Amino acid sequence: MSLKWTDSLEIAIALDDAKPDVDPKTVRFTDLMEWVLALDEFGDDPAHCGEKILEGIQLAWIEERE
Repeated sequence: MSLKWTDSLEIAIALDDAKPDVDPKTVRFTDLMEWVLALDEFGDDPAHCGEKILEGIQLAWIEERE
């Protein structure tokens, strides 16, 4: 199964595993998008990403961390 942009919680969990030293509250959306695209499990079109999607992923990551 590959992750899509709409799988914000699953992406957040994968990012938390991949970037344990990063504070998700301080991540720029440009970095966040690059990191999501670099995940082995991710397989969606980069053109389908927008600010709202990245915001949802970041919020899920913050909640996952807390």
